[in-house]
Order: sequence, then structure tokens, then C-alpha cells
Amino acid sequence: MNQLKRLQSGIEGLDELLMGGFVSGSSYIIQGRPGSGKTILANQIGFNHIRNGGRVLFATLLAEPHERLFQFLSTMSFFEKDRVGDQIQFVSAFDTMENDGLDEVVKLLRREIVRQKSTVMILDGLLNARSKAESAINTKRFISELQGHAAFAGCTVFFLTSSQLDDGSPEHTMVDGVLEMGEELVGNKSVRRIKLRKTRGSGAIPGAHECEITENGLVVYPRLESTITHSALRDSAELTVVPSGVDALDPLIGGGLVESSVTLLLGPSGTGKTTFGLNFLARATPEAPGLLFGFYESPQRLRAKAAALGLDFEALERSGALSIMWQSVTTEVIDKLALGLLRVVKEKGIKRVFLDSLGGMARAAADQSRILDLFSALMGELRALDVTVVASWEVHGLLGGNVDAPAPDLSGIVDNLLLIRFGQSPAGLVRQLSILKIRDNPYDPALLDVLIGEQGLTVKKAAFHALDDSGNATPRWAPSS
Repeated sequence: MNQLKRLQSGIEGLDELLMGGFVSGSSYIIQGRPGSGKTILANQIGFNHIRNGGRVLFATLLAEPHERLFQFLSTMSFFEKDRVGDQIQFVSAFDTMENDGLDEVVKLLRREIVRQKSTVMILDGLLNARSKAESAINTKRFISELQGHAAFAGCTVFFLTSSQLDDGSPEHTMVDGVLEMGEELVGNKSVRRIKLRKTRGSGAIPGAHECEITENGLVVYPRLESTITHSALRDSAELTVVPSGVDALDPLIGGGLVESSVTLLLGPSGTGKTTFGLNFLARATPEAPGLLFGFYESPQRLRAKAAALGLDFEALERSGALSIMWQSVTTEVIDKLALGLLRVVKEKGIKRVFLDSLGGMARAAADQSRILDLFSALMGELRALDVTVVASWEVHGLLGGNVDAPAPDLSGIVDNLLLIRFGQSPAGLVRQLSILKIRDNPYDPALLDVLIGEQGLTVKKAAFHALDDSGNATPRWAPSS
């Protein structure tokens, strides 16, 4: 099968959506309202192209002077001023359009393509050309003539427009691909998205994908569940166990946690979920390193908490056995978080992950309906990488037997489900652990008391039955008189 020659954008996430990049020699529309990032994206494509040996013509049908554009682009790491005028040429066709019409614009750009030996042409201001054309036929003719001259020269064309063109517009019918960029408020959070509306002659990953503008330009984060789809095919058939970090628990769950399994800790705040996770990570080694991927407690605070439990996390970090990553739940993009987690796991050969917490990570999702699919893809990929995962999720209600599900069907994507909660005994408030589910291993369903002290977290068979709906424990046994 013949492979189409590709022109890479230089933006890893975007090239992934495009199955390797734009099709060389084709024409594309990049559309979006002012401020959506069209000009940044187009210049990134242009400067990446010249770094790969190409030549670029950037033509504008706007009245704005190029010096103002350069001033703005100078804040971006990809912009190289010394390349302007040589490998990338900026030309204004605004006066030609206003004074002489679109036919003369076509002639001007044809001469510049030939003179500059351009292999990419970017035309900013297609909306102005559409207004000048006055009819759909004239718009089609303008685009067609530019495409013809560009194709003859082996040049890929990008048209930029701030109009919201629909699929039946003259412009859409003439080009090979359409990228739409947008920004919207979700609550108080501004979310940027990019969507591939048309990709003629090439596969692409459809739907909307979140992105952001940084000092490096536009960064695109493909939806994780759309790019990671075959993780389960790489699962190991062998079932081995690794220590959970709680020695007294391991005999009750078949000797430990099954390697590359996912364990979810449910419980209200203060029950010991993070402490359990710290014990789990304390068993990491330089040969099988661990990662704490957290959202609420700083690395400094976690190290101090570990030290109070008799766990020397600083020594583990120095030896390469442990890494700690703190993330913001208010400013991050959830796909960025997931991709960042997977990148570190692969780079450092991580074999244990404590994700504290899934609820914190879920808060970063602009579209809450995606959470289950995204977590399913993420956990599937971690399993395929032979990573054993412990994750926490805070539930409401400090006392009582009723537990609100953290997300519909979430328990279906985890292998082990442990519930830690508070109960009231005659002696006072107690922490108790219930083993709700252990996949692939036999387990003891007995209620366990959770004890936290200077030696970390441990468990023992509870002296009380399960809690009733009021959060009270009834005696399992009574001493003889």
C-alpha cells in the first residue's frame, strides 16, 4: 500500500491526530474566532518546516503590519527572527486586494511562490478574500487558482480564517482538510479545543481534543481513550503477587497484590488512604521504582508524613527507587495529566504507582462524561506496562454503612476494591477496612481494624462486626462471665 508523503507540524499531539502529519501538497483551512490560536499554529507549522529544510511563504490579506506580528511571536520559543526574509518570507497582499482585486492577489502570490521556491504557503485573512469575492463562485475560483499554482510548485497551502464556516461552504468544498480551533468557558475555566472537521485522503482521529498555548506555542493533547485502544492485548498471562506494603494484609488477599493490578481505596478524609499508599510505595526499589502522583499534598509534606510513619522517602528518592510528582487540579488538562503520568512511567521504568487521588484528577476534566472512558484507557495502559497501581478516591460521609459510588461503573475498571471508614465502638472512634473485591486471588472477607502508628499502617481482625447504617459496630464476641 502506498504511503502518502507527510508534512509534519512539529506539534506531537497534532501530528498524532493527523496520523503522521498533513498530506504534502494538499490544502487546509484553519478556522476559529480571533484569539483561538490560528496564527500561532500556522507559524509553528511554518518554522518547523524551515527547520526541516523547507521554505515558507506567509501572506496576509489583513491590514495589520508584520512588525506587530513579529513582536507577538517573539515571546514564543519556536520563533527565529534571523530566518525571516530568507527561509520564511512574509508578504502583505492587503493593498493589492483592496486596489486591484483578487485576480492580482493570485498573480502576486504565484510570483512569490516561484521566486521563493516555497514548499508551504500560509494565507491569513481568507474572510477578507471572501468579502471581496462577493459570490461563492468567485470565492471558489480564487481558492482553486491558488491551489493550482501551489500544487504545480509542490507547495502545501494553509488558509486561515476567523469566520465559522460550515461544511457546505465554498471554502470547505474546495480544500482537503479543515481544522477548527475554539475556546469556551466551562464553569470558570477557559478550555481550548481543536477539532479535525475534514481530512480528505487520510485517516485522522475525530472529535474535539483539548489544547493550550504555552511559551512553546500550541500544545495538543489527544483524547487518551481515542489513542490508547489495544492495551489489553499486551497484558501478561502470568499472575504473580507483589507486597502491598501492609504485611498483615497480604495473607488475607492471597499473598499480596497481583502484579499489574489496579487497587482502589475508598473512604472519607482522614481514614488512612494516603498512609496506605505511602506504605505501598515504601516497598519500591531501584530495580522496580515507584511513583507518587498526587494532587493535594506537596512533596515536602508527604516526605514529612512518611518520616512520621518510619518511612524514609528521601533515601528512596536518592537511590532512584521513588519519584514524587505534584499536580494542580485547577489549571491542568486531564489528558495532559494522563499523558504526563505515562511518560514518566516509561522514562523511569516505574513499576508501582500511587495515584492520590482519582477524584483530584477527575476535577481537571472539562467534560465529566469522559472520566470513566479515560480512566479505563489509562489503567489499561498501566497494566500493559506491568505497573501495579494503588489509587484513592474520597467519598462523603464520615460515619455509617452507606457509601456513595465515586463514579458510575468505576469499580468495573479496577481489580481490587478496599473501603476504609470510621466506626464507633464502646472504646471510641475506630478505622475499619472492608475488602469488597479482589480479582484473581482468594481473600478473607473479614472486617479489619486499621491501626496507624510510628511503624506505618497495619491491620488486624476486627473485634466487632460490620458497621450498621448508623455507623455503630456490634460485638463479634463477648467475654465469658
